[in-house]
Amino acid sequence: MIAKRMEGIHSVIRGPLYEQSLKMAAQGIDVLRLNSGNLALFGFKMPESIKSALLNNVEKATGYCDFRGMPDARKAIAEYHLSKGITDATAENVFIGNGVSELAETLMLALIDSGDEVLLPCPTYSLWSNSVIVAGGKPVYYMLDEGQNWFPDIKDIKRKITNRTKAIVLINPHNPTGVLYPKEVLVEICRVARENGLVVISDEIYDRLVFEGKIHVSTASVSGGATVVTMNGLSKSHIVCGLRSGWMIVSGEKGAAEIKDAVSRLMSVRICGNTVSQLIVPAALKDTESTAALVKKGGRLYEQSKAVTKIIKESGVMTCVENDAAFYVFPRFDHKAMGLKSDNDFCAGLLKEKHILVIPGSGFMYPDNDHLRIVMLPEKPALETAMTDMIAYARSLLS
Repeated sequence: MIAKRMEGIHSVIRGPLYEQSLKMAAQGIDVLRLNSGNLALFGFKMPESIKSALLNNVEKATGYCDFRGMPDARKAIAEYHLSKGITDATAENVFIGNGVSELAETLMLALIDSGDEVLLPCPTYSLWSNSVIVAGGKPVYYMLDEGQNWFPDIKDIKRKITNRTKAIVLINPHNPTGVLYPKEVLVEICRVARENGLVVISDEIYDRLVFEGKIHVSTASVSGGATVVTMNGLSKSHIVCGLRSGWMIVSGEKGAAEIKDAVSRLMSVRICGNTVSQLIVPAALKDTESTAALVKKGGRLYEQSKAVTKIIKESGVMTCVENDAAFYVFPRFDHKAMGLKSDNDFCAGLLKEKHILVIPGSGFMYPDNDHLRIVMLPEKPALETAMTDMIAYARSLLS
């Protein structure tokens, strides 16, 4: 009865461990959920600029809009990406959707025939593997090198290109590792894409949540003419996850017109994106201060990240590559030394014993069973207590 493609569809972030945490909560057990980047659950507030844009313009959102998005929002998005060096960023190249999630599925449906392959980073965010599968394609994973700051292994990318490969996905800053890629890595991947006729899909949703002293380079700004589809949105940078505010912008010398035509046909069928969420785009992209306050030294996200990575590095039972952006870290532990069969066993035990929910690395398709993703969103004291409990649990398994 159910389509065969559903066998590959999964979300470990809201999977069995998450369901178990809900059962525990129903029993009156207080569970700290470090599984999802839902900022509002941890006391982060919508900026005043967003509230004002909503309250003063809500009447403009009562009707359908252009299937590509409201003109003012698309203009603001184009200007933002122009400021990041994407020289062919125009309102005509912008498509606004109900979060990057909807746009990812739309793009894959436009690009992929049954059996076509898409190169995805490993570890990867499951939105991308699921979107490929829904479109009838095959996810092929290229490795990120933990020993090289979780940067993409270019040689592995080249090895895995076949005559069925259609696109390569980058997540930068990366989820689940929180690592930021330098310009040199982006240039090399775009060169490989050009030589093999591949579309580059660059998920840059965390580009404004980069820590002080770091600079995000947009892939399309260094593409050398490769066709690049840039994904972005406001959910994380402006604390509006529930408004589902996302967009994509198509650029490049070859293939861009065909992609825009195919995406236009699909998006016109679904009528238009949520107009309320589009009202806030111009104000949000002008409001750089509220986001910058979170990631500068002394800012909440910056300090929480430093606290977590310090505890991990001093623990003696876990290691990690320190994150450059966002609010994720992907630490390593030794499941075999702990007498466990898998990383899932570690996370299940942590939930049961310490009432802390984290996500096993295997849920991000990472194969070694020795990693987990931590979401660093609770306030610093609660986060430090949780990390201390997690390390204590890990040590108990080694004793």
